Amino acid sequence: MPNDKTIVGGDDSFNHFFSETGAGKCVPRTVLAHLEPTFIDEVLNGTCHQHFHPEQLITRKEDAANKHGHGHYTMDKVIYLVLDQIQKLDVQPQVSTAVVENYKSILTSHTTQDHSDCAFMVDTEAIYDICHRNLDIKCPTYTKLHRLIGQVTNLGSYPHVPFLLATYAPVISAEKTYHEHLSVSEIINAWFDPANKMVKCDPLHGKYMACYLCHVCYLLLGDVFPKYVNTAIVTIKTKCTIQFVDRCPTGFKVVINYQPPTTVLGGYLAKVQQAVCMLSNITAITEDWDGMEHKSDLMCVKLAFVHRYVGEGIQEGEFSEAMAQSWLTLRRIMMRLV
Repeated sequence: MPNDKTIVGGDDSFNHFFSETGAGKCVPRTVLAHLEPTFIDEVLNGTCHQHFHPEQLITRKEDAANKHGHGHYTMDKVIYLVLDQIQKLDVQPQVSTAVVENYKSILTSHTTQDHSDCAFMVDTEAIYDICHRNLDIKCPTYTKLHRLIGQVTNLGSYPHVPFLLATYAPVISAEKTYHEHLSVSEIINAWFDPANKMVKCDPLHGKYMACYLCHVCYLLLGDVFPKYVNTAIVTIKTKCTIQFVDRCPTGFKVVINYQPPTTVLGGYLAKVQQAVCMLSNITAITEDWDGMEHKSDLMCVKLAFVHRYVGEGIQEGEFSEAMAQSWLTLRRIMMRLV
C-alpha cells in the first residue's frame, strides 16, 4: 500500500511476498478479486481477515451469472481497480506508481512557464538513488525525498534562468556523521560529481550557461573560504572538466552563507557544519527532457489515460500544445538559446 515499507535485514526475498504497513503489521502482497461478494465475504469474516488490507479485496454486488457480455463489460471497470492495486503492491525501484507522471511534468511545465521565472529541476529517480546510496535508505518515502529537496530549495535561486539543474552536497546519513568528515576541497569537488545531481543526466554531455554556487558554512574566519572557492574554480577551469558556452566563459556566481545548514530534528540527514548547493543552467538537462518527452509520446499516440484528464476539463488539444511547447523548449536548450 502507499504507506508500506520493506523489512530491512534478514532474507530479502521475504519482502517480495509481504510488506510492512505503517503500523508495523505484515500483510501479503496479493489482490483478491471476484464479482460475487460471497467469496470475498468469506475472507472478510474468516479467521484470516486480519492478514489482508481491505483495499486488496475487490468485489461487486453480483456475479456475471455465466453471461459473457455481462462479465466482459463489468470486468472492464473492475480491471482498473485490480491493476491499480497490483501496481501499489509491486516492489518497484521508484516511489511513484503513477504511469501518468510524464503527462503531469509536460502539462505543468507548459502551464507555469508564463507565471514563473525559475524552476528547480528535480528527478524522483535521482533523489531516490541519492537516498539509497548516501543515506542507506532502502525504500525512501515521500517525506524523506521532500526533506532532501528542501535542503536545496531553501538556499535561494538565481532569477530569470528557466530550468536549473540542482546539486547538493554532502549528503551524509545521520548514522555516519561521526565517521565521515569532508574537507573543503572534497566538498568543492562534489559540486560537479554526477552522483550528486538531482536530475539523471551527465554534465559531461553538455555545456554550462551559468552556475550559481551557494555555500553554507559555519565558523570560517576572514577570507579563508573565499580563497578556497576561487582556487577551486580556477582548478576546474584549468582541468577543462566542464565546458561553458562561448558567450559565457566565466559564468560563476558564488554566495557564501555563514549560517550552518538546518536539518529536520530526528531526520535521516546528518547535521553538517558546511554544505554546498549548485544551481546551473546546462544543456545536459535535455537528457531528462528528452526522456520525459519520449515516454509521453508513447502514451499520447495511443491516447492512454487521456480520458482521465478530459473528464477533469482538460482538452485533448492542450496535450498537443504542451507536447509542442516541450519539443520547442528542448530544441532551444540544445541550441543554447534559453
